[in-house]
Amino acid sequence: MRLTDILLNEHIQTPLKSKNRNDCIKSLISLLFNNNLISDLDQAYNAVLEREKIMTTGVGNGIAIPHCKDSSCPNFSVALGIHKEGIDFESIDKKNVKIIFLLVGPENNPGLHIKLLSRISRLMSNEDLRKKILRSKTKDQLLDLIKEEENYYFDLE
Repeated sequence: MRLTDILLNEHIQTPLKSKNRNDCIKSLISLLFNNNLISDLDQAYNAVLEREKIMTTGVGNGIAIPHCKDSSCPNFSVALGIHKEGIDFESIDKKNVKIIFLLVGPENNPGLHIKLLSRISRLMSNEDLRKKILRSKTKDQLLDLIKEEENYYFDLE
């Protein structure tokens, strides 16, 4: 499964206007819920927050990848938010986060969950791509950048 198979235009929020980490997570989960990809908004939200309690998903370089495996998420779904000013995500490098990928999925496929997390991490390790994402003016530009990068790094599946 390619990231761009499940990251759709309607799953992108730019700019995110939330004032804190939890509000950012809620906004992104709401995008998926409003597109009928999550059966219970509050349950999914709480599952992501429980995961955040284990360890921050602010992975550094202005990136956060909040995620969960939960029964309220019958299929893998991804949302993307861009926070122009940056938000405190208690990141491992102590820097504010501007690019937030939310990944949710079912509990019964941990292998694919790890694969998608790894794919997001690999794509976001590219500093040039991060800069281009932050300069993007439209959701279509964001998707095109990610698709191009995904095509470069990963074999077609």
